[in-house]
Amino acid sequence: MPMDFSTYIMQLNDAILAENGPNLAYLLRPTSPHGKELVKEFRNPSRATMGRYEGCMQSPWDDIAIQYVLVCTHVAKKRYIEAFKEESQLVSQFLSKFFTENRGWTLPALFSILRDLRDLAMDADLHAKYNGQKCECTEESARIIAKAFGHCMTDRVSPPDQSRKWGVYYVVGLVLKSYFRIKRISLSKNILRALEANNDIPPLEAFPRSHQVTHRYYIGMLSFLNEEFAKAEEELTLAFYNCLIEAHSNQERILAYLIPLRILKGHLPSTELMRRFPVLDEIFSPFVTAIRKGDLKAYDQALEKWESRLLELSLWLSLEKARELCLRGLFRRMWVATGKGTRIPISMFHTALKVSGTDMTEEEAECLVANMIYRNFMRGYISHEKQMVVLAATNTFPRAVDRPSPLTMI
Repeated sequence: MPMDFSTYIMQLNDAILAENGPNLAYLLRPTSPHGKELVKEFRNPSRATMGRYEGCMQSPWDDIAIQYVLVCTHVAKKRYIEAFKEESQLVSQFLSKFFTENRGWTLPALFSILRDLRDLAMDADLHAKYNGQKCECTEESARIIAKAFGHCMTDRVSPPDQSRKWGVYYVVGLVLKSYFRIKRISLSKNILRALEANNDIPPLEAFPRSHQVTHRYYIGMLSFLNEEFAKAEEELTLAFYNCLIEAHSNQERILAYLIPLRILKGHLPSTELMRRFPVLDEIFSPFVTAIRKGDLKAYDQALEKWESRLLELSLWLSLEKARELCLRGLFRRMWVATGKGTRIPISMFHTALKVSGTDMTEEEAECLVANMIYRNFMRGYISHEKQMVVLAATNTFPRAVDRPSPLTMI
């Protein structure tokens, strides 16, 4: 049955009186079916023509209902910048006059309007960029969402099970996604600092699993970019194992960073895992194959081929460092081919490098061998005077995964 504005007002009022958060969220979503029906009813509404409806509901809901019609109209006509501005007003009215006076039942509606605000901001920025205009809607949306975070944090009146604090991690996820999108990642520190300083928030494990996964993903990403690789691996691993199997794109996003971290530790991804993620398989399989074969030339070719994509993902440096695993594989294959002796001339290592397509002097080869020993890829020492590498009789090439704290040595 078609919904006119009068019916919309009634349903909005019913949702508020019944404290029905999910229904309120549905009624405020621009993509809901009734949004299109309201656009048809008013054709080309403006704040002036909609003014007659002020007072039709208790404040601020008369203004919010009017704002909703204006948002839907701009969305229908693909005026994304205007739609974002009207949605910003709707969110501000919701936050300042309603959200702070009510309990946690309002969270589904808050999540919905903030997500719509972020999506409209991204659409507006994309539209502006396409048309050669300057637009910073995503940055503005991040500021508004950060205010919502503050409103969630300051709920000291509601009973614990009905607190608005149960929304903090979802809202933080929206803020961090916006900061990553506009490449203003340093702004994340203020939000995370405020989160850590508040001792009244329930533990992360008590929140819905989706909130946990999003938060751990962004903490893992921030740790990765700050070169805190051990923490990054821990957070991304927890995010991956708690992510729903159906959320394939989210798993792929996590693995894009978790796989290089695991490779750096010496854990190569299985063929079965890579088969499930063809996009990642295309990027990472050449590196994994080269490591398994000790093929330095193939590894370097893969670095060159995927350089622009890896730089875009901030992964090039990590995979360049993982080249040491390929070098270890090359030296081990040479050691096996020469009978697994304990005394091998440096010239043999130099020859192995040349055969693998790496052109360098014997002195440079000696430096590489020294580095391999220092970083626990090989056990032994170099007799520089005799130009000989003296290798340990047992566990000559320790498994890469057995090295002590491998991520701290990167």
